[in-house]
Amino acid sequence: MPILVSMPETTFKAVPTAGEPNVLGPGRAQAWLDLVQGVSGAVLVLFMWVHMFLVSSILLGKDAMYTVTRMLEGEFIFGRAYPALVSGVAVAVLVIFLVHALVAIWKLPGSYRQYGLFWRHCRGLGHADTSLWLVQVVTGLVLMFTATIHLYDMIMHPDMIGPHASSARVYGGTWLLDLVLMFAVEIHAGVGIYRLIIKWDLFGLTRRRLALRRVVAGIVLFYLVLGSFTFSAYMKIGAEPAVLAGERYVPSWQRAGD
Repeated sequence: MPILVSMPETTFKAVPTAGEPNVLGPGRAQAWLDLVQGVSGAVLVLFMWVHMFLVSSILLGKDAMYTVTRMLEGEFIFGRAYPALVSGVAVAVLVIFLVHALVAIWKLPGSYRQYGLFWRHCRGLGHADTSLWLVQVVTGLVLMFTATIHLYDMIMHPDMIGPHASSARVYGGTWLLDLVLMFAVEIHAGVGIYRLIIKWDLFGLTRRRLALRRVVAGIVLFYLVLGSFTFSAYMKIGAEPAVLAGERYVPSWQRAGD
């Protein structure tokens, strides 16, 4: 004869999520935060890749970068340069960056012990994607300081860009910050795009992780090489006597008319 066991009655309180759009349950809130982090990260990566091409215009000559600078300041639209436009873009980027950083910080381990536990698991598993997450954390922490300082500088001194002004700034003191920022941002951007594609299974590439990692590594290497050549050009121009004397660059077509 079966023995009937009386179990104590337990009351479970469900978190209303379905059918109530004004109430966010834990799962839905997590999903929205993931979406915010992914979209903001993708926007920042796109901006940084375009930004690198604009900055590297110095490799085409001083006149080329002067033209790009005036374009960013709206001269070709308004008939004169407005450096405040550079400040406006820097403010927008800073806001997106802070939103992205705050969501990312919310997901980070909360103590040194948790980091130690993760590191032991990382070494034990030998899983490439897990190791990449740690790389992204480290580069992200570096960017919280370097990127914020750089953006603040652009907001406060938008007129200090151009062939001579940018070179003077880099050569005169920000070269270490810019070098660390370049490596951190390109590595972080590459890892972030890879993880975003894998997480959301974009373009059906989740099943081809190895090939995707190689493609992303190639893109990161390309931007690091481009950035290194650009950085060297700024350092070389910054050492010129005219730049050291504080002279602003005058394009060749204006000099020819004098």
